[in-house]
Amino acid sequence: MELSEDELIEAIRRVVDAEHPGVLLGIGDDAALVAPGSGQTVLTTDMLIEGVHFERGSISPRDLGAKVIVVNVSDIAAMAASPRYALVSLGLPEDVEAAWVVELAAGMRAACDEYALALVGGDTDRAPVVVVSVSVVGDVAPGRAVLRSGAGAGDAVVVTGELGAAAGGFALSRAHPSRAAAALSRPWGRELAEALARPVARVGEARILAQAGATAMMDISDGLAKDLARLCRASGVGARVELARVPVAAALRAGAGTLGVDALALALGGGEDYELLATLPPEAVGPAREVLDERFGVPLAEIGRIVEGSGLVAVDADGREAPLEPVGWDHFARG
Repeated sequence: MELSEDELIEAIRRVVDAEHPGVLLGIGDDAALVAPGSGQTVLTTDMLIEGVHFERGSISPRDLGAKVIVVNVSDIAAMAASPRYALVSLGLPEDVEAAWVVELAAGMRAACDEYALALVGGDTDRAPVVVVSVSVVGDVAPGRAVLRSGAGAGDAVVVTGELGAAAGGFALSRAHPSRAAAALSRPWGRELAEALARPVARVGEARILAQAGATAMMDISDGLAKDLARLCRASGVGARVELARVPVAAALRAGAGTLGVDALALALGGGEDYELLATLPPEAVGPAREVLDERFGVPLAEIGRIVEGSGLVAVDADGREAPLEPVGWDHFARG
């Protein structure tokens, strides 16, 4: 790193600084100064750590910068809120070049622009590996936030988009180089790699689901089964999931044999999809599906129902039932 800390911060500021409604004072002082929103404030934070969430050689700094913004915006969206401001802290080892950091900042700027988000400050420090930590502030009209805890027996369980593509991209990144190169020459391989590197936060889609009467909602970051189990615990209910209705990503289905993975298993437990998991009154599913398709071209799949009790039950195509284990990504799992 050939720049001093002040020079690095100035380089980042030149890349990310932009006029934004509500920002009275951005990067450059001891703290940012912003105008308060008119509703309730929503706060979230997340970090990506080299060696845990990514390998520096397997993702471009621009994609990494965009991703760390998007995963935080996704948490704001999952509560039917709007993202407003972001703070970014960087831990950087000595071998990181200034050009890499500038590209990282460019990715952050692109994602912030996409979601009308202002990056207003942060911190930099030395670290043994790259650490990118983002906090996002959003707002939502009073009483309009959709929590995990509102699901009730009889509600339909729905998910946006397709599941498992990011997990397929992760499997691809761990594949033998010759197999990975062959996969990346195919459309499905490129789709899987892009799904892992460039997730999408469903901000507008979340608002549609909230308007349709969503009783509970969260984003799928650690896997459908694990996150549905969390939603059910928060709501004090259980759920039945029809496996045939789980929207497994087409690219994952196409590449599962080559990668040696079980497509449905990755869709249920792979994680990093950042699609929305919600519960709705059954009669609201059809109208919500039509609006999502018309406005965003995003499908909405009804995959099961909320039931009284606790735990998850999987129902196969023949109607056989079995417990659905809440498997998924665990940052503290051993091995």
